[in-house]
Amino acid sequence: MNKKILKPILASSLAVLLFAGCTAGPNGGMNMPTIKNADGTANRAQTGALLGGLLGAVIGGSTANHSGKRVAIGGAAGAAIGAAIGYSLDQQAQEVAQTLNTNVNNNPNAEQDSNNQLIVSNTDKFVKIMFRDPMMFRTNSSVPTPSAAAEIRQMIPALRKPAYANMIIQVVGHTDSRGSFQHNQALSEARASSVGTTISNAGVTNAMYSKGCSFSKPVVQNTSDANMALNRRVEIYLYPNQAAVIDPCKQ
Repeated sequence: MNKKILKPILASSLAVLLFAGCTAGPNGGMNMPTIKNADGTANRAQTGALLGGLLGAVIGGSTANHSGKRVAIGGAAGAAIGAAIGYSLDQQAQEVAQTLNTNVNNNPNAEQDSNNQLIVSNTDKFVKIMFRDPMMFRTNSSVPTPSAAAEIRQMIPALRKPAYANMIIQVVGHTDSRGSFQHNQALSEARASSVGTTISNAGVTNAMYSKGCSFSKPVVQNTSDANMALNRRVEIYLYPNQAAVIDPCKQ
């Protein structure tokens, strides 16, 4: 690599790399570093700045004159964009959690706890709000109970903030394994659509999609009534852009 390009790349990323560190991948390669908070959770704003800075530096260096100045500018711009995205998702998760009178819970095992009927979490790609079934629908009904509808509407003030104007909303329904897959597919789709309609009717104009997963993505195995209750849920995903959208029935 041209030394004139290499120096600005190192300058734009070395300081963050010193704090982040790299780990060996399963095949001997290097995993991208993740910056940690004091409690061990990922600091998405700083990690976003790191990744954005590296990407920006590469993009800046690929332009015609390959000048070191262009690389440095690209790295700085990329870092700013990466930090903004990371901060935005963290901040939005906090805001949604506050409107629902709860806290952000990024524990990967949280959904397996029957005491957690409502979970707000986030990754570096999306914010997720999970509502457990007992508070949402009556048996074989796709119409939210009055208390469930009130809970959904409670988070509307957050979704109507300008910072959420371009967020993509995806509502996903999940069932337990009782009955046929086809029956549960239709039920999960109807429940997701119903929750999406409740959000839209409250004045949220974002792009919105609904999806049913039937019982293809259980939280735990459907081996008991207690486990089945854990699997009956509706999830709402908030994505910053189309590239972040996942297939929640598979991922």
